[in-house]
Amino acid sequence: MEAGGKGWAAHTIWWHVYPLGFVGAERETSHRGHHRLPHLANWLDYVIELGANGLLLAPVFASASHGYDTTDHFRIDPRLGDDADFDQVLADCHARGIRVCLDGVFNHLAAGHPIVQRAFSAGPGTDDGRWIRWVGEYPRYFEGHKSLVELDLTQPVVADYVAGVMNHWLDRGVDAWRLDAAYAQGAEVWAPILRAVKTRHPDSWVFAEVIHGDYADFVAASGVDSVTQYELWHAIWDSLVNANFHSLEWTLGRHRRFCETFRPQTFIGNHDVTRIASRITDHRHLPLTAALLLLLPGIPSIYAGDEQGFTGEKQEHRRGDDAVRPAFPDTPEGLLPFGRDLFATYRELIAIRRRHPWLVDAEVRTADVTDTSITIQLSGADDGRLTLRLNIGEEPVDGVEPHSLQLS
Repeated sequence: MEAGGKGWAAHTIWWHVYPLGFVGAERETSHRGHHRLPHLANWLDYVIELGANGLLLAPVFASASHGYDTTDHFRIDPRLGDDADFDQVLADCHARGIRVCLDGVFNHLAAGHPIVQRAFSAGPGTDDGRWIRWVGEYPRYFEGHKSLVELDLTQPVVADYVAGVMNHWLDRGVDAWRLDAAYAQGAEVWAPILRAVKTRHPDSWVFAEVIHGDYADFVAASGVDSVTQYELWHAIWDSLVNANFHSLEWTLGRHRRFCETFRPQTFIGNHDVTRIASRITDHRHLPLTAALLLLLPGIPSIYAGDEQGFTGEKQEHRRGDDAVRPAFPDTPEGLLPFGRDLFATYRELIAIRRRHPWLVDAEVRTADVTDTSITIQLSGADDGRLTLRLNIGEEPVDGVEPHSLQLS
């Protein structure tokens, strides 16, 4: 199976970065330009050293504050830099064989966006007003946040606008898109948008943020290549934290069925959730989470810092994401040394995945499942076989030492 007809996506391991946090940008928009994107370029050799070959960027477009309140989809956020800075990072990535994915925040705009302001002035039922969603005479706000006004993606003029933004940056050399909050208005609204994008850029890879529901149905109805596998993310940390590998067993059954029709986008951390090293406080188990991420089928992303054991807990308040979106040193040499062992584990697991490229589409079976141990059998093309055994108990299980994994 080739997702969307693209061979390259099957062999991509993404390193996921939240740029505004990564470079230490101001919290609010700045009209004064800064050239901070070269800071990110300093880390591209680190991406290669890790073994990854994709750079998945959270929002880089002009926004009011956190990046998900866009004010201009055609302009790089001045807190990060300008077009020339972005083009240089893009060129530096491609020179190293690193693909680049942008975060498309199209479900909603900042309340101050000119499209929204014109809609507010015109009101519902008007040409300008049709750009946004309404609840009677009131605009619809994304998840109740009055700073985020929802676009009406069912309107052809809006669909054309979104496709135009996506094609603009694909024309510039970007390889892929993440569709933020794609679940909010349903799968069908994306179909005409992605037809326009795929017609012009058939080799692009597009995945959608989807949290609940039937992932396979969403892929089929929308035309995306993949969706975020939140079910697997939850089962991985839940099984390890609560000593319940039956949860992982059940979820892997669903994951196997998803993989029959598309390649899920897999992760154990991202910019919206508590760091895996803060959820799993027994850090002996962090290599097990990395093995599940990097050896199970799907297209994995590593949230920058997870490979070093970064901690950070998401909080439910205005600045509750700060701990999971920290600034990084100017260069990798500025990292503390405590994360090097885990980094080495990630490198080893990525190397195994590179030696067994069939893992992206592997068939998954489980056996010998207890609360604290599980055997995962992976099989694929050309008689590929790997067996992953995990044990988080206090006693050896079939030769697997306590709090460890075995791969054969």
